[in-house]
Amino acid sequence: MKESECRLWAMGDPLVIEYHDHEWCRISHDDRYIFEMLCLEGQSVGLSWRTIINKRQAYKDAFFNFEIDKCAALTDEYLYRLLDNRGLIRNKNKLFSVHKNAVAVQKIIKEYGSLDKFVWGYTGGVQIKGCWERATDIPTETELSRKMSRDFKRLGMSFVGPIITYSFMQAIGMVNDHLLDCDYK
Repeated sequence: MKESECRLWAMGDPLVIEYHDHEWCRISHDDRYIFEMLCLEGQSVGLSWRTIINKRQAYKDAFFNFEIDKCAALTDEYLYRLLDNRGLIRNKNKLFSVHKNAVAVQKIIKEYGSLDKFVWGYTGGVQIKGCWERATDIPTETELSRKMSRDFKRLGMSFVGPIITYSFMQAIGMVNDHLLDCDYK
């Protein structure tokens, strides 16, 4: 039996395969997880997801398992120390974005009750199901991801361009872009 092209981006990496099979495009309504995916997708700008997923545990350790309030309370001094952490992408703007985005998420939660309600409001709480036969058919951004990106930026977030927001939507299951022949569709 031929494996679906859907898993090819995992490049045989066990962590990426695990992510593809059990997390990618799976619906999540957990604020902490949603925030984690928002942050990790932002860290991936200019890099491969494989790089980020292999550094995921170091990010979870450095950012207190992406607990929103703890990330919002981080000091510049703490964030500067993370620049010496070889387990992370040592890019000042990316590392500081976790704090910046956490502060914005706190405001979202205060206004909307949860990050979940806010982001899932873009789809009316319904998963968008792609009907793609080939990986090259999957879009990298959509009008919806462009709108989300604009809104996130307006709220003061960074590393939330329309391609990143589309990947984020896939990561939390707002979009299911597993290929039609994928066992994990």
